[in-house]
Amino acid sequence: MPKAPKIVKTSPQEDIGIPVSVKIRQKLKKAKKRFHANDNIAPFLEPGDLELILEEVQLKMQDVLESLVIDTESDHNTQDTARRVAKMFVREVFAGRYSEIPAITEFPNISRLDELMVIGPLTVRSACSHHLCPIVGKIWIGVLPNEKSNLIGLSKYARITEWIMGRPQIQEEAVIQLADILEDKIKPIGLAVVMDADHLCMQWRGVKDMDSKMLNSVMRGRFLEDTDLRREFLSLLGSRYK
Repeated sequence: MPKAPKIVKTSPQEDIGIPVSVKIRQKLKKAKKRFHANDNIAPFLEPGDLELILEEVQLKMQDVLESLVIDTESDHNTQDTARRVAKMFVREVFAGRYSEIPAITEFPNISRLDELMVIGPLTVRSACSHHLCPIVGKIWIGVLPNEKSNLIGLSKYARITEWIMGRPQIQEEAVIQLADILEDKIKPIGLAVVMDADHLCMQWRGVKDMDSKMLNSVMRGRFLEDTDLRREFLSLLGSRYK
């Protein structure tokens, strides 16, 4: 009678040589979760993973510098560049990919506020996911609540915006992501988001047009239906522009 096939189990020791990025990618694929540049993957990270990611990025960034034929051994300016760039990506400019959404306390609209609120301008910093060049600009948020809406503190708008923008982004998608979260948290009857930004992928490279900007908006609920409300919001925004 043939013997049953032997089942070989992988020990934790055998798992040590697998890069942390591969392990996280496997978990994301198993869960059928998207991990595009502007997605948040915080739920799939374990304690200590960020430092391992940082170390992995540092090693690969060192390879990039070597391929660019930069002598990081004798050039004192670039001896620690790989570590600095890795820290910048993981802990700073792309931190919105790896951190949980900021804690947001929502309050019931006890006073039954139903007038237009405009928040901004909020300074935003991101990076174009095409070239990883900086995007720097301003965001304005218009909120029309009703008695069923939630209210959040002014600083929370800035924190949520920073969390969304702290990843490689395309401006058109970034404002939609921001609008989706605010709509879910506040449940307003009207929501508007406007973003005006400089893109260094056009100013630093390519056409090198220093005057080029991008202005776009997302309108939800009453802002789509009520032209007077939309006009009021845009006029208030324009007064802050001057």
